[in-house]
Amino acid sequence: MGMYEIVEKKRLELQNELDLEKSQKERNALGQFATPLRLANDIIDYILKNNFFVNETIRFLDPAIGTGAFFSAIINKSSNGNNSKIDSAMGIEIDVGFAEVSKKLWSDYGLQVITGDFTRIDPPQDNNELANLILTNPPYVRHHHIDKDTKKRLVKLIKNKFGYSINGLSGLYGYFLLLSHFWLREGGYGIWLVPSEFMDVNYGKTLKQYLTEQVTLLHIHRFDPNEVQFGDALVSSAIVVFRKEKPTTDTKILFTFGGSLLGPGTEQIASIEEIKNHPKWTHFPTSHTDPVPNYNNETIRLKDLFKIKRGIATGNNKFFIMDKRKASALSLPDEFLTPILPGPRDLKEDIIESDSEGNPLLNDQLVILNCDIPEQRIKTAYPELYNYLKSGELGGINNGYLLRKRNPWYKQEYREPAPFLCTYMGRSSRDKRPFRFIWNKSKAITANVYLLLYPTGEFARALNKNHDLYKSVFEALNRVESEELKGNGRVYGGGLHKIEPKELGNISAINLLDILSSIDFNILNQTKLSNWSRGNI
Repeated sequence: MGMYEIVEKKRLELQNELDLEKSQKERNALGQFATPLRLANDIIDYILKNNFFVNETIRFLDPAIGTGAFFSAIINKSSNGNNSKIDSAMGIEIDVGFAEVSKKLWSDYGLQVITGDFTRIDPPQDNNELANLILTNPPYVRHHHIDKDTKKRLVKLIKNKFGYSINGLSGLYGYFLLLSHFWLREGGYGIWLVPSEFMDVNYGKTLKQYLTEQVTLLHIHRFDPNEVQFGDALVSSAIVVFRKEKPTTDTKILFTFGGSLLGPGTEQIASIEEIKNHPKWTHFPTSHTDPVPNYNNETIRLKDLFKIKRGIATGNNKFFIMDKRKASALSLPDEFLTPILPGPRDLKEDIIESDSEGNPLLNDQLVILNCDIPEQRIKTAYPELYNYLKSGELGGINNGYLLRKRNPWYKQEYREPAPFLCTYMGRSSRDKRPFRFIWNKSKAITANVYLLLYPTGEFARALNKNHDLYKSVFEALNRVESEELKGNGRVYGGGLHKIEPKELGNISAINLLDILSSIDFNILNQTKLSNWSRGNI
């Protein structure tokens, strides 16, 4: 066993020890998910195959070095006689434990490790000291784990440097990628292993703007979500490759999907104009899914017929949602209890019937506690309810992320019962759709595991005049193709599909045209109506 192999074996041992020092929850909050060495080696092989550094030496930077998986891969490949040589190497790491391990392992190989927060460190002013290769797996810290002051500072920083207004829902990796721009010399390469979610979501808009305006995007490889790259994180991953130079109007981008970076399952070349005008980059390459959905304004969509919202976020389902028997045993007043449907896993029916009072006819009769009167009045008029709320305060429930913002903390969001529901997330298989549509005939509301579809305008009035149409609408919704639902939504590691209200709203309503044609009203503009009659949708 050579010296490199000994060091790499030690790195893996120390990586495992450091991971075990924190719980899974702590590592999720810190976004610490180690890069598998096989993946790091694949990326270095990709760099070599594409001859990125044939005529120059490498100035390497990893702004989230960890224990140095990428640097290890570079050393491994450099020792095999390739032509790429390392001129300098720097790693930045905020976690002291990881930084010390990297220093210990790789200092003899020329790696300089800086212990600190990359977002607070100024890049070199001398162009000769800038990196020409930034290769990293940045911390996947979700926005709610970024404290308020830090988020405010980072948003302001991006605004000052680019003029971009980055969405506050962005994860920490987005700020890392943008700020790295000033550490990379002109003509240098950025290769980033990041969650693929930015390709679809609204808060990824700034990253996509950067990748189409500030640099020349070369390649995005998206891994199959069913083949999770990190054993300890259910996240769908992508490798983003770009060169630091302004794009041209004829810039072409390679999109690949599935398999490996060097041996993808499918691929497609797309123009920069194509991707600029497309809201969901995961629709490229098109060959791994059904055809890319058409987002033109001539197509009637669900958003033209329904107002679509998420169900309520209680802040603590276990405390606020209970079966009727428990509520009765606690002597909670009926006037503060509203029927609520169980989650999709426990809701076996797709048509929810109701009794004469509008309560759902289900084996599991659930209610949600909702009250907006002052605590002192509750104490006097409803002592049992007061005692239950106090038990929640003793457990710290009122200090939860959502509840501490509400006044009073036990008041719920308001939602009318919706006649149609769509599950918010799910997994698919050959005989199972990822999302279910449900016809709710009851007065029950739902938690935020459902999307609520409220018919609007003349469409709603037509349904209320003729209740038989509700059945036709439900049947039409269930004819929406599974691939269209998946294509408009997003997918996470392990094949978990999610769909947000705006995404569901973009689904074609073509299955409702027969119903609409039987209703005498002008729901949309004349252009759309003429398209229906020509059969162009």
